[in-house]
Amino acid sequence: MYSVGIVTISDKGARGERVDESGRVLTEMVSAQGWEVAETRLISDDFNGIVDTLIELCDRRKLHLVLTTGGTGFGERDNTPEATLEVAERLVPGLPEAMRAESAKITPRAYLSRAVAGIRKHTLIVNLPGSPKAVRECLAVILPALPHGLDMLAGNAHECARET
Repeated sequence: MYSVGIVTISDKGARGERVDESGRVLTEMVSAQGWEVAETRLISDDFNGIVDTLIELCDRRKLHLVLTTGGTGFGERDNTPEATLEVAERLVPGLPEAMRAESAKITPRAYLSRAVAGIRKHTLIVNLPGSPKAVRECLAVILPALPHGLDMLAGNAHECARET
């Protein structure tokens, strides 16, 4: 079983002005996989706060996966990709590329997402959009690939070649 952290990044949510529907969607989808939602957080768009949260979930909590929602747009306070890049040791560009490509079939605005994905130690961090609909669509795109990647990070899988 994988341990997962879900971090909603929203100034309005952190101030109690918005209900965290995207975090709820992620919790439902992760739980449906049989994975443990070990931690949920609702934090502001503060760069240092995002960095500190990601480091805590990766280094101290040693979670397998951290999913963020929100803060990937063009707004002045949208700091999630930069904070993720600050803590990531290796990038995983294919995940956000796949999310953008599939989402663009629904709306061309998908190409405006600045989401990134990366690895810190043995934790995979993936940025997702802020809307519940987009969260559901994007996570569904990458979900089939995640178990193999998480197994590799945990040292439990080595072969990437598909068997015929």
